[in-house]
Amino acid sequence: MLRYFIRRLALIPLTLFGIMAVNFLFVQLAPGGPVEQVVAKLQSGQGAGKTIGDGGMIGAGTGRQDFAVQSKYRGAQGLDPALIKELEVQFGFDKPLHARFFTMMKNYLRFDFGKSFYRDVPVTDLIREKMPVSVSLGVWTTLIIYLVSVPLGIAKAVRDGSKFDAATSWAVIIGYAVPAFLFAMVMIVLFCGGRYWNVFPLRGLFSENWDQMGTVDKVKDYLWHLVLPVGSMVAGGFAGLTMLTKNSFLEEISKQYVLTAKAKGLDDTAVLYGHVFRNAMLIVLAGFPAVLVGMLFTGSVLIEVVFSLDGLGLLGFESVMTRDYPVIFGTLYIFGLIGLVLNLICDMTYHLVDPRIDFGGRHE
Repeated sequence: MLRYFIRRLALIPLTLFGIMAVNFLFVQLAPGGPVEQVVAKLQSGQGAGKTIGDGGMIGAGTGRQDFAVQSKYRGAQGLDPALIKELEVQFGFDKPLHARFFTMMKNYLRFDFGKSFYRDVPVTDLIREKMPVSVSLGVWTTLIIYLVSVPLGIAKAVRDGSKFDAATSWAVIIGYAVPAFLFAMVMIVLFCGGRYWNVFPLRGLFSENWDQMGTVDKVKDYLWHLVLPVGSMVAGGFAGLTMLTKNSFLEEISKQYVLTAKAKGLDDTAVLYGHVFRNAMLIVLAGFPAVLVGMLFTGSVLIEVVFSLDGLGLLGFESVMTRDYPVIFGTLYIFGLIGLVLNLICDMTYHLVDPRIDFGGRHE
């Protein structure tokens, strides 16, 4: 098992390199890059005199047009080719594609992600600023989803076909059908001072006077602000894991070893948690990295918008829309690294849950 762990650990850099290479190529080929976006602003008269990136000034220019520039950047007609060249230098597009990629990866090995094109702030500072919101939403949501879905799924499997199973299935159907942001809107109308009750705060992760609070009050205030956004994400995300748990346990309960264990005199609880549990939970654990990464970085974008929470999901969405490449690739690098590490941890968890699973046994 140790050799397998070392091999998987060694594959993480190669896998991450492949992820970055593929995404870098596709993003570079996509239209509407940063130079084109600035050109569009200049053509519309919105960008004259503005500062970009490291402080270089841009402005509408005049002069003889260069056909290559016009064909390379859509909408560049009417702009001085020297200005386009200046923009290429500011954004780093004066270098070949492969040179830009390998320079980027060399810097990323030192966790140097450069500066945002449009905010003139280091990407690491942006991530550090937004991380608490996304971690709060992702970790609490994932934890509560598992705490709700696993026991509920087990209970539905044990009571398959009963009134309890039928009644809870309605909750599962609603969770499948209604997206998290719609739950969020309903919660705001009901509990945030609309036409009904004013119980929970409407926006943010902390109150305005949070710095003046004591430690206990700070914890209470933080958790109070999380109730609605985390509750909305849990309501929109628990259904799939509940049904996965139920189906996994139903499949194991119907197997021969369960009948054998009962024939030997073991009661239902001993069979369920002594034999069925570790086998049925393997497929549930397999989805943990995807659930956590999804909740951390993608699943909370609309929730962040609805509750005015400035997190990584919203940062990533905005950077894609504005083609802010340092932010796009910096966040992708971190997300990919976290996902790969979580997958490795998940495999190790398999072995802890069921020691009979030894991924490295075939090679040792």
